[in-house]
Amino acid sequence: MLTKYLPTLNACLNGLAGILLFFGFKAIKKGKRGTHKKFMLFALAASALFLVSYITYHFLIHGVVTTHYQRHGFWRFIYFFILSTHTPLAVIIVPFSLIAIWHAYHTNFEKHKGITRWLFPVWMYVSITGVLIYLMLYIFK
Repeated sequence: MLTKYLPTLNACLNGLAGILLFFGFKAIKKGKRGTHKKFMLFALAASALFLVSYITYHFLIHGVVTTHYQRHGFWRFIYFFILSTHTPLAVIIVPFSLIAIWHAYHTNFEKHKGITRWLFPVWMYVSITGVLIYLMLYIFK
């Protein structure tokens, strides 16, 4: 029964991570380091919870449920394009976000900034496309 709700939870956690990232970005642009740090740590926590929930879902449904995108034509192309960019980028942001946190924790803000300059838009893309994938699979079938 839990497996019925996990995809929705996953989409919500992805969306929450994106919102927190956005507010963290706005905070650092205003020079509010403390606020930025809080938003970014909460974004990391939301993404970590997503990862745990996502792995749990796939562990529980393994061999029982196979997720297939049902539409054809243009929308099928769009779905697979989004999925094929979302998945490798989602994998890539994990180590780079940890490296960025490492540099921030050790007050090496130039290296932190160098990583996050490209990490932020990639992480935002992964958060947004995660929600889009959910919508395409479960809502707009």
